[in-house]
Parts: sequence; C-alpha cells; structure tokens
Amino acid sequence: MDIPGEPHESMVSNGVKTMTLKIGRGTNISHWLSQSERRGAPRRAYFTQEDVRRIADWGFDHIRLPIDEEQMWDASGRQEAEAFDLMDSALDWAEGAGLNVVVDLHILRSHHFNQGDKQLFTDPAEAERFADYWRQLSARLNGRSNDRVAYELLNEAVAKDPNDWNRVAGIAFRAIRQLEPQRTIVLGSNRWNSALTFDQLEVPDDRNTILTFHYYLPMLVTHYQAWWWPEGGVYKGAIQYPGRPIPAECLAEVDEPLRARLEKLNRPYDRAAMVADLAQPLSAGRRTGLPLYCGEFGVINLAPQPIRLAWYRDLLSVFAEYGIAWANWDFRGSFGILDNDRKSTGIAEAMLSVKSHA
Repeated sequence: MDIPGEPHESMVSNGVKTMTLKIGRGTNISHWLSQSERRGAPRRAYFTQEDVRRIADWGFDHIRLPIDEEQMWDASGRQEAEAFDLMDSALDWAEGAGLNVVVDLHILRSHHFNQGDKQLFTDPAEAERFADYWRQLSARLNGRSNDRVAYELLNEAVAKDPNDWNRVAGIAFRAIRQLEPQRTIVLGSNRWNSALTFDQLEVPDDRNTILTFHYYLPMLVTHYQAWWWPEGGVYKGAIQYPGRPIPAECLAEVDEPLRARLEKLNRPYDRAAMVADLAQPLSAGRRTGLPLYCGEFGVINLAPQPIRLAWYRDLLSVFAEYGIAWANWDFRGSFGILDNDRKSTGIAEAMLSVKSHA
C-alpha cells in the first residue's frame, strides 16, 4: 500500500506505466463549479488564486475539484466557456502552487446522488452522454501532466443494483482509456461511495487507478442538525464522541417515532469502529495493490467543536496508519476549514497535526 505523501514509483505493467501522481492530504473546492447558483463575478470571486496559495501554505498537496454538468454544459450540451476557463484557471493556480488536482464530475442532469430517479442507469443514451463528457474533458485536459491531474469518474454513484454502476463506470472508464492510457482514474464504490459497499465494486485490471470511498459515520455526529437530513435535522439534543452519539438519557426524552429511527443509528463509535468500517476498502487495496483515497469526510459546524476535533483526529490517525490519502469536505462552508468569511475554523490545523505513518 502506498503511503500518502510518497510518490508512486513509475513501473511498467503490460506495457503501460503505473501512475506517478502524488496525493496525500487535500481539500474539496465545493460550491464553486458545483452545487451553486453563482455565475459571473460572484462565481469568479468565490474561489481565487489566493485561496490556492493558502491551501498550499497550509501544507496540503492537492485539491479535489467538483464540477457539475449544469455548470460546464448548457441543456443542449454546449460547453459553457466561462466555466471551462475557470476550471483551467484552477488547474493553472494549483500547478503554480505545487498542488495536484483530482477533477471530480460531481453531479449530472441524469444523476444527482440525493435526488430523483437516476436516468444514468436506465437510459443507454445517458450512459453514453456521461462517457462523452469525459471525452470532452479529456480533450481539454490531456495536455496536463499525468503527474498533476487525475480524473474522478463520478461522485457518489447511487444505483439500486450495484451492477448498473459497474456497467456505467466501465463505459466511461474505457472511453478515457482509449484517449489517455496513463491518466490516473479515480473510481468509487456504489451508494454514496460507501466503504460498506466496496465488495460490490468491479475493479479494473489497471495500474493507473485509485480506489475511493467517503466517510461520514456516525451520521448523528457528522450531520448533526443538518437540515437536509431528516434525523440529523430534527434531533437537537446533546451528542458525544466517542461512544454512542446520543447519550441514553437524552434518547429517552425523544418522542416516537423519531426515537426508534435514532436508536437504529445510535451504535457506539470510536477509532476501532472506524477501522472496522474500512475493512472492505482495506481488503480491496491489499487484493489489488491499488492505493486508497477518502475523497470526502467531515463534521458539520453545528456539532460542538471538541467533538468535531476528536472525530477528525481519530479518523486522520486511521488514514495515516493504513496509508490512505484524503481530501476533507470541504474548503469553505458548513464543514469547511474556512468559514464563509474565510476565517479558519481550526479544522485544518487539527487534521494536519496528525503525522503521516510514512
């Protein structure tokens, strides 16, 4: 298993060099070219070259850059020039600051991880459109060094049948490989990139691949009072970490039927539970020899700060022990290392204080 912060050695397998892309510690640039209504000057001001310099100065080595179909292409499939130019600018800024980039196709019109039917898995034309978007991105990005830029196929695939994700992922994977044999491709598991579905993922025999998962357990802590998540948004009592997220005396005060729903989620959590949750990705990494990457994790800022910091320190120590690269969710926002006024939340300092296992 490769250790974050150590470059992968260039080797030859079946005539194809293995990746030399180096990622260890990163952050997600959310709500810029993804999940945002900002356009024009407000979008340009939301993420800047100065932000990239700050990320590099902190000690991160890469950014994960989510992009959405509706930002990058209009409804007719025509490229949105300003959005592509902003993506290019981010890549230029990152290279100038010595940061690598994982370009993540985050949301499609045919696939939103938390909304509606997923036409991506039911309409062959949408699967082909998905692959064609990667052909277009490759045409724009293939001049970028393989040492600097990786492609993440899709954020948090949610297919009812895991074989549907394996099939659709294979279509896009092969489309990229026909154009860029040595580009690093980041491939994630089904159902929100869950570590608990990794045994269902078909991993290609391809040395230029990184396997990714996301980690937000226990949700009662990481999404405490999150308005978009029913259980987390409704319960406003005390929480704790480590241990059962909701103390027994607090849970007893919750009315039914919410109490029954919370009880199902209220199993004990600590560092050992985190290691147990990662059993499937760790097994896949050992079996394939491919590096692992936690592309998202975090605790919302509505949770008490001591609980947040304890959770981050435990999870980062697990990543360090097992050689797992990572990018926290997110750079700026309710989970961020900066708040919306660009003030530090203390999360970056806590994460970066955990030493690599290298």
